[in-house]
Amino acid sequence: MGNRRYGYRNKPISNSILHVQLGRSTMGGKKKLTLKQMERMQDKKDEAIKKGSKSGGLAPEKKAPGIILPDLKSEKVVGEIKKMKAVTPFAVASRFNLRLSVARDMLDELAQRGVLEHVSGSKNLKIYKPHD
Repeated sequence: MGNRRYGYRNKPISNSILHVQLGRSTMGGKKKLTLKQMERMQDKKDEAIKKGSKSGGLAPEKKAPGIILPDLKSEKVVGEIKKMKAVTPFAVASRFNLRLSVARDMLDELAQRGVLEHVSGSKNLKIYKPHD
């Protein structure tokens, strides 16, 4: 009889039914790892954590962008913004790790104080330049 498996009423079972019975999927997608493979992966993760190395392990955790407006009176913040040729909300948000809405509010306030000068833009995007 060989490798053939028999089911109900001793009829041969097709390969697709056999795979489903054995816990394998006939559809696409990732196959399940064996216990040995899962153990190896867990050991590698544990070693990477113990070594503290960045390669081959876990990605560094991302910090959520801040929603608190930085101190606009500080020379450090104003100096960083004055170094930029063109100041946009996205540039400020990425430089100071802020949300875009907070960066927009910050630029509006700096423009009112006279630190920045509105150059152009639309409802969605405003471009500023440092005031001379």
